[in-house]
Amino acid sequence: MRRIKLDKIDRRILRDLQENGRMTNVELAKRAGISAPPCLRRVRALEKAGFIRGYHGDVNPEMLGFGVTVFAQVGLSSQAEADLRSFESLVNSWPPVRECHMLAGETDFLLKIVAEDWDSYQRFLTTQLTAAPNVSHVKTSLAIRCSKYAPGVPISLEAPDDDDDDAEVFSHHDLDA
Repeated sequence: MRRIKLDKIDRRILRDLQENGRMTNVELAKRAGISAPPCLRRVRALEKAGFIRGYHGDVNPEMLGFGVTVFAQVGLSSQAEADLRSFESLVNSWPPVRECHMLAGETDFLLKIVAEDWDSYQRFLTTQLTAAPNVSHVKTSLAIRCSKYAPGVPISLEAPDDDDDDAEVFSHHDLDA
């Protein structure tokens, strides 16, 4: 994967938007130390370049009646690429699965599953997950509580100290067309 170097202003914009995606452009610009029009151009360029994938509201699962969170380690009978993609496609059709990570090692996939209660989770487990084609085993862990939730990545305002002279410098001006 190619590396792209961002300047301090772009990293500040990304960090601030990751913390609060509803921040106004005026506030974002003020925090980044630039005026609003170039800030908006930078945000649009970061979106177009794929640094910003989207915006969403962080809803409280318990307030919506989802009191059970389970992490499931799923092993497949076959790890052929077509079988992996087929499983991923099936997982994408299951609303209770909120995250799906393919892993290296003993477990093929780690799923984060939410359910209203233990019975609805059990129903999902037995009628969909363990019944799915190519699933050989499922190990689950019930989440007791979440003591840290920090979506995204830790964004430093300083450029990483690396000797990657081949890294491409991100220019938001190239994307203004």
